[in-house]
Amino acid sequence: MKTVTVFGSALPVAGDEEYETAYKLGELLGKAGFAVCSGGYQGIMEAVSKGCVENGGEAIGITVATFSRVPNPYLTKVIEAKTLFERIQILVETGDAFVVLRGGTGTLLELATVWEYFNKGVLQVKPVAAHGEMWKQIVEKIDERMKFENRNAGLVKHFEKIEEAFDYIRANIGD
Repeated sequence: MKTVTVFGSALPVAGDEEYETAYKLGELLGKAGFAVCSGGYQGIMEAVSKGCVENGGEAIGITVATFSRVPNPYLTKVIEAKTLFERIQILVETGDAFVVLRGGTGTLLELATVWEYFNKGVLQVKPVAAHGEMWKQIVEKIDERMKFENRNAGLVKHFEKIEEAFDYIRANIGD
């Protein structure tokens, strides 16, 4: 079973547009036979896990021993990392593809890690779909810089609709 790692905010709650978008993504991934991997807590992590599990998929949560939070109840597997950096490493290594939803500095750090690993050849290039307006300018600016530096541009694709992000991942995840 291929695994899609999803990055995003811990803050949205059921009923919020961001939560419902993540749930929809999980639903699409579960129905298509994918597992999801996330940070394992609330918000977008809970929503994507719930959507996936309720539709036949699996949900892996990568938690951190030092955080005093309870993992979300939809996880089918929990891996506890010792540190935040170990957590990010496991999230990245587990993904056969990545979807970046709205979030803050933690989500930015996760995206930047994947992007840099691709550019440095540390990780084989895999599909990355960034969803929502907040990522559009970031993706465009970084790609401009990558072109200027004669480095790999176009590694992260931007999508306005979650269905388009899903379609991109499904079509490009490989066998």
